[in-house]
Amino acid sequence: MTRSISRRNLTLAAGATASISLIPGRVLGANGKVNVAAIGIGGRGGGVIKSMNQTGIANFVALCDVALGSKHTAASEGMFPDAKKFTDYRVMFDQMANEIDAVLVCIPDFSHFPASMTVMSLGKHVYVEKPMARTFQEVELMMRAEKKYGVVTQMGNQGHSDNNYYQFKAWKEAGIIKDVTHVDAYMNKGRRWHPWGDVQGFPTGEIKPENLDWNLWKGTTPKAIDYSNKLHPGNWRGWHQFGTGCFGDWGAHILDTIHQFLDLGLPETISAKKLEGRNDFIFPMESTINFAFPARNGMPSMDIDWYDGKNNKPPVPEEFAGRQLKGPGKFIYSKEYIFQGGSHGSTLQVIPYEKMRELLVAGKLPKDFGKNSNHYMNFLKACRGEEQTNSPFSVAGPLTQVLNLGCIAQHLGGTLEFDRKTKQITNNELANSLLQDDVRKGWEQYYKL
Repeated sequence: MTRSISRRNLTLAAGATASISLIPGRVLGANGKVNVAAIGIGGRGGGVIKSMNQTGIANFVALCDVALGSKHTAASEGMFPDAKKFTDYRVMFDQMANEIDAVLVCIPDFSHFPASMTVMSLGKHVYVEKPMARTFQEVELMMRAEKKYGVVTQMGNQGHSDNNYYQFKAWKEAGIIKDVTHVDAYMNKGRRWHPWGDVQGFPTGEIKPENLDWNLWKGTTPKAIDYSNKLHPGNWRGWHQFGTGCFGDWGAHILDTIHQFLDLGLPETISAKKLEGRNDFIFPMESTINFAFPARNGMPSMDIDWYDGKNNKPPVPEEFAGRQLKGPGKFIYSKEYIFQGGSHGSTLQVIPYEKMRELLVAGKLPKDFGKNSNHYMNFLKACRGEEQTNSPFSVAGPLTQVLNLGCIAQHLGGTLEFDRKTKQITNNELANSLLQDDVRKGWEQYYKL
């Protein structure tokens, strides 16, 4: 595979990769540690770096960020003074690919894809913050690359290695969670773009910080967009072109176990039931999106309503009446029980709580889920060949594609009919075109697996 990239040719031919093993467990680090490089070391990236370092089995050998030397990257840079520093991850791999075992990708959603594809093509294991990528097509290609290159992958929805994961699995296996017909999921916190009002275009005229490589930050996006603090740092999430809004941000933490253990796959229809403040540039102020899934593997057809927006709250079951909704969460309705839960690793409860106590007293609710690796240790141990990751691309990919489809519905509105076999939207040409993005010249090669 040959990539012609801007200022250099990075050739990943047989000679360049002859010394790279694709077998998990190959470790270059001293004392059995995994040699790790991080792409995106400020904000959320800094948090992931800290958590990986706390495992005691990560050896950080390289740090990469488009704003290297800024206040946002200072903590990570100070933590690892001996790690080599780069602004461009392509240059990092050009210079020291054989010194790296695994890579953390913690840059904005729209740049997850090219970085991850580069990592996998080099035979490196990759941890990517949620969601996996911004577009449906990018996620599809990342899942194919995972299979092709045989590397360890993990999406960073941390709760997928916490108690909710093991509880949901155990309760389903015990027959407690079965015949689910409906889910209400919600995230009602304010979002960064909510105060912006009616946005009619991308901001212009702001002065770019001196230590920011803005051209590199824009990555694959072909649009000529000026620097703005409404894009960087952090605010990119609210723009259709760069982020996945509230749903992409929180859906991976709230719907992850539901999606995996109920074998949901991809929906048949995606419907915008409510859109307040719909905009061609930024995500709505409030939205309610419905996803309809067919019967599968002996389970009945079911649907999910997603609610976001500060005042857009789901209906609560009678068994929950009188209590306040606290934080993001969900209600899961089955033919026998109703379950209430939060996000990330928080565990489910059967409601009314008296019913849960009855089940506990009768010994019908498994409650000992053992001692398990957290999400970061799980990834690093998988790199050493000791465990399998809980949220590999094969699991996280279809979940992310549900998020991608929901974002299209938030963008355009209406009802989208989706063919699960061809993976195409069949009733809206514009929506179908948004399954993938236009790509800036010089970045096309990442989309050719």
